[in-house]
Amino acid sequence: MTALAPYLSAYLREHLPRDRAVSPHTVKTYANCFVLLVRFAADRLKRRPTDLEVEDLGTDLILAFLDHVENGRGSCVRTRNGRLAAIRSFFRYIEYRVPACLDQALRIRAIPTKKTDKALIDYLDRAEIKALLDAPDPRTRLGTRDRAMLHLAYAGGLRVSELVSLQQRDFPDRSLSTMHIMGKGRRERVLPLWKETQIALRAWLAIRPEAQVSEIFLNANGQPMTRDGFAFRLAEHVKIAGIKQPSILGKRVTPHVLRHSCAMHTLAATGDIRKVALWLGHASIQSTEAYLRADPEEKLQILAAHGAPAIMPGRFKPPSDALITMLTDVRRLA
Repeated sequence: MTALAPYLSAYLREHLPRDRAVSPHTVKTYANCFVLLVRFAADRLKRRPTDLEVEDLGTDLILAFLDHVENGRGSCVRTRNGRLAAIRSFFRYIEYRVPACLDQALRIRAIPTKKTDKALIDYLDRAEIKALLDAPDPRTRLGTRDRAMLHLAYAGGLRVSELVSLQQRDFPDRSLSTMHIMGKGRRERVLPLWKETQIALRAWLAIRPEAQVSEIFLNANGQPMTRDGFAFRLAEHVKIAGIKQPSILGKRVTPHVLRHSCAMHTLAATGDIRKVALWLGHASIQSTEAYLRADPEEKLQILAAHGAPAIMPGRFKPPSDALITMLTDVRRLA
């Protein structure tokens, strides 16, 4: 039997950051997954977490854990698939180091991901964005900080992890005209900033308190702003923006919605999906196609370019063969 703790520790502390060169955010996400998995396994097997063994994490337990994530914890299918991706990655690490667990690792890596509905993205229109950016009070320190965060998140189309990890060295020009982003998958990009965004950022830097950390945005305790902290502040400003623009209250505004809003407005301004992908730092243009599905202007242009199809009327002849009839019924019910 193989103790789980040493291999899990080496995987998170050495393999991911050193061998795979993944970001600290990815390490944290994977660690959160294994906290849930280890606690679930320990409770199910009536053991202490430190006494668990690799062999205890069989396919039945992993499948039960995934059901617990989706049904017991109320997480969405995307979260369930994210947990499975972390577990697969760990067992890919195990199969080369513990030959006795090779068959177990292959079985777990063969667990399929669930398909998810590709719903249209949520985004804010320009009036709603303006109301949100104007919501923080610039006469207070926290309001000045929040205004700078909202401006950067929207103007740069930043992921929340990119926003909260920004440091002063990411603005090489003293005029704050550009910012350097290390994005998902260690993809770098340099983005220009609007004058309004520069003014908001400069106002915060002028009153930012001295701190031991290098991150630009700090919470009330002088520590780096967290993802949850930004989401909380965003929700507060959405309520204020709703007074001026009530339509925003009917939408679920998350930090990622600001990124979606930037993408939709960039697409409307340029009409070029490749420029949107470049601005957001997408690895593949396929990731950017979701904005085309949500843009009604693209559909209107298609309707304007093509007339209604000329379909000749005709009669339908039902199939006479029994097998074809069965297949037709199945197709109709699917």
